Amino acid sequence: MKKKKVTLQQILIRVLLAWFIIGFIVYPNIHLLQSIFWQNGTFSFRAVEKVLSSPRAVQSIKNSFILAISLVCSVNIVGTLVVLLTEYWDIKGAKFLRLGYMTSLIYGGVVLATGYKFVYGSTGYVTQVLQYFMPNLDVNWFSGYGAVLFIMTFACTSNHIMFLTNAVRSVDYHTIEAAKNMGAKPFNVLREIVLPTLKPTIFALTIMIFLTGLSAVSAPLIVGGSEFQTINPMIITFAKSTSSKDLAAFMASFLGLATIIMIMIMNRVERGGNYISVSKTKARLKKQKIQSKVMNVIMHIIAYVLFIIYMMPIILIILFSFSNSLAVSTGKLSWSSFTLENYQQLFTSADAFKPYLVSVTYALLAAILVTILSILIVRIIKKPIFKFDFLYEYGALLPWVLPGTLIALSFLYTFDVPVIYIGNKILVGTVVIMLLAYVVIKLPFSFRMIRAVFFSVDDNMEEASRSMGASSFYTMTRVIIPFILPTVLSVMVLNFNSLLADYDLSVFLYQPLFKPLGIVIKAASDETASVNARAMSFVYTVILMIMSSTALYLTRSRTPKKKKK
Repeated sequence: MKKKKVTLQQILIRVLLAWFIIGFIVYPNIHLLQSIFWQNGTFSFRAVEKVLSSPRAVQSIKNSFILAISLVCSVNIVGTLVVLLTEYWDIKGAKFLRLGYMTSLIYGGVVLATGYKFVYGSTGYVTQVLQYFMPNLDVNWFSGYGAVLFIMTFACTSNHIMFLTNAVRSVDYHTIEAAKNMGAKPFNVLREIVLPTLKPTIFALTIMIFLTGLSAVSAPLIVGGSEFQTINPMIITFAKSTSSKDLAAFMASFLGLATIIMIMIMNRVERGGNYISVSKTKARLKKQKIQSKVMNVIMHIIAYVLFIIYMMPIILIILFSFSNSLAVSTGKLSWSSFTLENYQQLFTSADAFKPYLVSVTYALLAAILVTILSILIVRIIKKPIFKFDFLYEYGALLPWVLPGTLIALSFLYTFDVPVIYIGNKILVGTVVIMLLAYVVIKLPFSFRMIRAVFFSVDDNMEEASRSMGASSFYTMTRVIIPFILPTVLSVMVLNFNSLLADYDLSVFLYQPLFKPLGIVIKAASDETASVNARAMSFVYTVILMIMSSTALYLTRSRTPKKKKK
């Protein structure tokens, strides 16, 4: 067999990718560990001892695990329920309900937490209604563990809507009909036929939920209060002080270790699971009518109550974005408070528009760069030349087991991002560092999605192109990329949307002269924020939702549809 010809271009690509993985993923985390255990030239457990002797730090660790376990139960129940209500049972207005349940796809993180705080907070509509019936109700009732769990439960069902929906639609209707013909009751069909079929998807979602709860930032920070702080908000507190930055680094490393252990345990449990199979010839699932009139009414009520919970923050945010400062401060709507000044300020004031420009620039550049990196890494793995090419896959997946806080701190402490910014060099440096951190944090997701579609490309297409004399670059750009383009665009849009209002990573690395939207919206949720800042945060949120919805729609519309015969 002839040896494959190695070109200079192939070598340069591998060198650049190795430089990126080592320089911005491996080395920063090694440096972070060194800053924890190696101080003043000697090995030290000072950070460990200080964390274990701090009641607040220990309690925050406990709270993170409590939240993660609680979310596994609540999100799986609510997420599975909303999918069954729209895809399995015959519920009136299911298409309308689905639109409400899908709102968690277009806003999340600090934006969603701020919206829920506005609805259920001290001046929120729900609080005002509850006070009418309970005059002695504390206006700050929506805080602590219950508030955090409530917000994150409805925020984290987006993955169920994306992935579990397809799993339900792929359930074989022949199996359901066979069970019915054998006298199985509807509840038994759901419990013994449908749900076991969904186990692989639910288990994968469970891992994602647990890791999300373990590394939660926005909800505990905004509504957790002093009585329920988790690991990441405590890390943010420690990172603000030079004397306690090693404590922040240790807690972030502990979070990373816990993440790795939980992934290993859950993967082992998943491999030992038993899941039922379906017939080879599938029939399309038909929605099941609920035979019991009482249960039918109850499920319809549940469906629309959930719809109200999902939609209430969005509707009120939109309405108050058109309201004056008095209405925003009192939480009371009226025709007399209607105004367009907030939107006029956004598009006429440079200071108001600047956070948008900053966030869009960061998100767009990061989405493009991480997609290019993922394509190059997948290409190397699929068409290896050297024996060590498989290592690029491990490098791309490494950020998957590293919490965002750990990545942010590794960048913060490795590249010495200064607290006080002086001079253009430092200014440019901090901007580039934050952009690279965005790329690293989105690399495993992008790599996994693109790898899946890349390996579905028929090798014969590439061989045919080469046999006609096409170069590797031409084959890549004119044959392979067009084939995987729908998935590539979807990945880019999902990354773009998730980074637009990012707070979790930005809070550590942002340049004060270029504040992104996440920082601005979080500041507007503070009790000390001005009324104008709160009003503008509603405008920011509305525009964000429009942009996210438009991007998802345009990407979806580019997906090729099967022609009817």
